[in-house]
Amino acid sequence: MRRYSPAAERNREFILSVLREVLPQSGLVLEIAAGTGQHAAYFAQHFPGLVWQPTDADPAALQSIAAWREEDGPRNLHAPLRLDVTERPWPVPAADALLCCNLLHIAPWAACPALFRGAASILPPRAPVVLYGPFIRADAPTAPSNQAFDAQLRGRDAAWGIRALADVAAAAGEAGFAHEQTRDMPANNLIAVFRRGAPA
Repeated sequence: MRRYSPAAERNREFILSVLREVLPQSGLVLEIAAGTGQHAAYFAQHFPGLVWQPTDADPAALQSIAAWREEDGPRNLHAPLRLDVTERPWPVPAADALLCCNLLHIAPWAACPALFRGAASILPPRAPVVLYGPFIRADAPTAPSNQAFDAQLRGRDAAWGIRALADVAAAAGEAGFAHEQTRDMPANNLIAVFRRGAPA
């Protein structure tokens, strides 16, 4: 069954503008937590030189991604794969970039370091990891809507919650990724771009 997210429809152009700047010209993009599959179908259309590999840990999401691919997906959009960032090995042995939208706040903290460790195992030097979602920044006040959202998340599951960008960057650094840039997005979301360092 094909699911639809109004938020994914609203934010896709803003995310696309950043992806145009940071994704490679060719290779494979691994999308973690692809959700409904709307982003995968849309982004793959705009990057014909890239192979787009959507993944998710939720069986219902995998069905939705497959439905979007069947109805609107271009040839460079692969069939979805089940991927839980905390399980190793990942089903994709190599990739050239990684995109992850709206995962870290609806998963235990362990998913964050696991995401970067997994990325380090499959990405080459200088490859980007692009994260989209709500984050807490030390240099900016947290919007009241995000404060309420964080409380709601923690009320549903004490292990969930909006992550501090500094903590995410620290986890990335431990896996060999440098925090390259942060961009403001609509609805008090951010895009954070991390880049894998060159080998020593």
